[in-house]
Amino acid sequence: MIAALRLKLGALMRDRVVRGVGVLVGGTTVAQALAVLALPLITRLYTPDDFSLLAVYSSLLGIIAALACLRLEIAIPIPESDEDAASLLRLALASATLVALSTGFALVAFGEDLVKFIQRPEFRPYLWLLPIGVWLSGTYAALQYWSSRTKRFPAIARTRVAQAIGGVCVQTGFGLTSAGPLGLLLGQVVSSGAGIAGLAGSVIRRDREALRTIGLRRMLSTLRKYDRFPRYSTLEAFADTGGTQIPIIIIAAAAAGPEAGLVLLATRVMSAPMGLIGGAVSQVYLSTAPAESRAGRLGHFTTRIIGGLLKAGVGPLLFAGIVSPFAFSLIFGEQWRRAGEIVTYMTPWFVMRFVTSPVSMALHVLDHQVVACFLQIFGLLLRVGAVVMAAYFAEAQLVEIYAASEFVYYLVYFLVVGRVTGLKFADLLQECRSALRYSGVWLLRPFLLPLLWRCCQRPIRGETTATFAASGCPRLIFPIRSLVDMACTSL
Repeated sequence: MIAALRLKLGALMRDRVVRGVGVLVGGTTVAQALAVLALPLITRLYTPDDFSLLAVYSSLLGIIAALACLRLEIAIPIPESDEDAASLLRLALASATLVALSTGFALVAFGEDLVKFIQRPEFRPYLWLLPIGVWLSGTYAALQYWSSRTKRFPAIARTRVAQAIGGVCVQTGFGLTSAGPLGLLLGQVVSSGAGIAGLAGSVIRRDREALRTIGLRRMLSTLRKYDRFPRYSTLEAFADTGGTQIPIIIIAAAAAGPEAGLVLLATRVMSAPMGLIGGAVSQVYLSTAPAESRAGRLGHFTTRIIGGLLKAGVGPLLFAGIVSPFAFSLIFGEQWRRAGEIVTYMTPWFVMRFVTSPVSMALHVLDHQVVACFLQIFGLLLRVGAVVMAAYFAEAQLVEIYAASEFVYYLVYFLVVGRVTGLKFADLLQECRSALRYSGVWLLRPFLLPLLWRCCQRPIRGETTATFAASGCPRLIFPIRSLVDMACTSL
C-alpha cells in the first residue's frame, strides 16, 4: 500500500504542471503569509482614512498599469516561435516606458482636475508616485510572463516573496515614524515592482542572444501579427480593471467616512487565498492551455483546474465570510469592525471570482478576444452603473450593491468560459460533488465555536472564573473567551 502510494506520488511530482503549481504556490504562500501577518500591525499604525487614500492610489494605478503594455505581455507565452515571443517582450517593455512617461506628463497638466474629480485634496502630494508605479508594474508584468513561458517558476516565486517583504518593511517602517499615508503608498509601489532586477537578470543571462537578434523590423512584423491584443485586449483590460477599480474611486468620493479604506482591507484579507492558489494556477494554466487546446483536451483540462480550485479554496473563503464580522475587530482593531461586515457581503463574489479568474485566460488561448472584450465591457457597465445608481438612491447600501454586481458579473463570465472551452456540465457537477466534502469541513467549523465556549466556561483545576480572573493568566484566556462569545452571539 505504501509502495503504491509512493509510486503515485512520484509520478505526480514528475508532472511538469504539478511541479510548476507547487513552486509558485510555495512562493506565493510565503508572500501572502507575510502580507497577512503584517496587517494587524499595519492597521494599528495607519487609520481607515489613510487606507482610503491607498485605495484611491491602488485603483488609479491598477487602471493605468493594466494598459501599460498594451496587453502584449499576455501574448508572450502563446507563440510557438521564441523569436515572436522575444519581440513581444521588447514591445511590452517599450510600451510600459512610454505609458509611464505619458502618465507623468498628464498629471502635470491635469493633476489638479483629477484631485477635484475624486474629491480627495489630501491625495495631491502623492500624485508623483503614479508614473513610477505604472512603470514598475508594467515592466514586472512583461518579465513575469516571459519567465512563465520559459517555465522559470522558481524565479517568479522569489520575486513574490521580495514584493511582500519590501512592501511590508516600507509600510511598517514609515508607520512607526508616523509619516502618514506616504508609507502605505510607497509600500504599494515597492510591492508593484520588487523583483524586477531578479527577473531581468535571469533574462539577460539566459536569453540575451535571442533578444539581441530581434530588430525593429521583426518587432513591427510581430506587432501586426498579434495586433488583436492591443486592439481588443486593451479595451478588455480597461473594462476589467475599471469595472473593479472605478467603483472604489466612486465609493471614496461619494460615501461618508473612510468606507473605501474599509473595502480595501476587506478585499485584501479575502484575496489572500486567491493570491495563494488562484494566481499560481492562472500562470500555469496559461502556459499549459495552448498545448491542451491543440490536443483537443482543453475542456477536460479546464474542468480539472476548476475542480482543484473548488476543493482548495471555496471552503476557506466561506469560513472567512462567516467568522469575519466578529474576528476583524479583535485582529485588526475596533475601528475595523465594519470591514469584517463587508467581508460577509463580498464572500459570494470572491467565491465566484476565485473559480473563474484562473480559467478566464482560455478566451485568449482560443483567440476569443472579441468575446472577452464584450464580457469586460458588460462587467464595466454593470458594476459602475450599479454603484452610481446606489450613490444616488441607496448610499447606505453602496458597498453591498457593489459586491452583488461583482458576483453577477463573474457568474456570467464563468458560464461563457465553460461554453467556449467545451466544458461538460456532467463533469463539472461531479467535481462540485467531490468538492463538497472539502468545503463541508470548513463550514462545520463555525458551529464548533459554541462547544469551545462551553469548554472555556468550565473552572480550570477547580478554580472559579472569578478566582481565575484574578490570576496572571486572563490576558491570554479572556481575549479568547471574548472571541468565542462574539462568535456565539453572531451565530
